[in-house]
Amino acid sequence: MDGVRWAFRCGSWVPTRSEWTLAARCVQLEEKERIGQFVFAKDAKSAMAGRLLIRKLVCEKMGFAWDGFRLERTARGKPFLPRTSSTPSVPHWNFNMSHQGDYAVLAAEPGRQVGVDVMKTSRPGSSSIQEFFRIMNRQFTDLEWTNIRKAGTDWDQLDMFYRHWESFIKAIGTGLGFDLQRVEFHISPNQMREGQVYRQTRMYLDNEEEDWTFEESLLDKDHHVAVALGKPDISTSEADSGTVCEAPPLSFTLLSFSDLVSKATPLLEEDPAYWERFQSKKEAPSRQTEQQ
Repeated sequence: MDGVRWAFRCGSWVPTRSEWTLAARCVQLEEKERIGQFVFAKDAKSAMAGRLLIRKLVCEKMGFAWDGFRLERTARGKPFLPRTSSTPSVPHWNFNMSHQGDYAVLAAEPGRQVGVDVMKTSRPGSSSIQEFFRIMNRQFTDLEWTNIRKAGTDWDQLDMFYRHWESFIKAIGTGLGFDLQRVEFHISPNQMREGQVYRQTRMYLDNEEEDWTFEESLLDKDHHVAVALGKPDISTSEADSGTVCEAPPLSFTLLSFSDLVSKATPLLEEDPAYWERFQSKKEAPSRQTEQQ
């Protein structure tokens, strides 16, 4: 069974009244209220897209009706589908989402740990790139900084920096408090091209190579996305033969709003005031990145 790689360009989405109202009706009440609390319209759009991406996954890949399940959250705030007596035969899917810059992305795999991170290469606030690197010096090993600094121009170095700051931490659920000095990335290739997915990057934990697969690609010239994949589950037949076939890497499919709600069934009554509150949100972008 193939995994899923979906992306939605929130930055260029200007919701109409009917789109925003429909979207708000198609998520759970507590999620609708949480989205409504964002100050910036950009953050509200990204969070809404994330909720719709997850529900679309559960419908299309797990076989549930849109209104036939309820998502819950772990203590860390990560959405999940609880397993019940009515879902014993449903394949176990791991999924992870992230939004930053202009995109919300979701990666999912059946029976395999997965993490995803999207990052927009942008100048770090009021600091120069080299001053930003000085502040962040403790976050990477000497080898990693050597690879970052030999990438080329300041902009190329910043892009390589962001490629190191990616998704495995989210996948193993340790959060950004994990000591990055224990980890070393061997990033490859130095330059990526749009339309290709790369699997050359390796990760070492305490100098031992980890059995993780990293898929890296460009959504556009400014947005890099990385997917971290744990070791795949081995079926009985594969265990007997001693072979495990790694599936080819998947490219991200860019979805439209119509794609997001193609399977949707409203869960809530229409709320005209929700549209009015959305229109009053600020347009200034937020620097926050949400990953779930």
